[in-house]
Amino acid sequence: MIRRMLEADLSDVSELERQYFSMPWSEKQLRESLENPDYLFLVLELEGKIAGYAGLVRAGDEGDITNVVLAEECRGRGFGKLLVRTLLEEGKRRGIRDFTLEVRVSNTPAIHVYEALGFVKEGVRKRFYEKPTEDAWIMWKRDGSSSLFL
Repeated sequence: MIRRMLEADLSDVSELERQYFSMPWSEKQLRESLENPDYLFLVLELEGKIAGYAGLVRAGDEGDITNVVLAEECRGRGFGKLLVRTLLEEGKRRGIRDFTLEVRVSNTPAIHVYEALGFVKEGVRKRFYEKPTEDAWIMWKRDGSSSLFL
């Protein structure tokens, strides 16, 4: 089941952050973001346990996908794609037209998921990630009606 993240989920979500990210968001950062109306967080709950989550922050009609993580045992089963697809649908309901994200250039499984959902590589952020230092692909999913030029 995919649902909105609740305050009661923060401990489990911050544990996923610690397990899978080299520079995890703290429980405090997650709580502050959860309280901010510009953020949207969804969790994947399986058998009563938080098995993954995804988040985005809204800036006007754009959404920046900030975090996507799945427990190891849930990977390769379509849950990541479902979680991100649901996040995009919820973002669109909030008026977001274009979505962006950064992903490690070496994270081939995630890149495949994002491309399958319509994201396109549009640039590179050099040395974006730490521990280890690595470049990030900047990927966008645009609705086609917005212009890159003002």
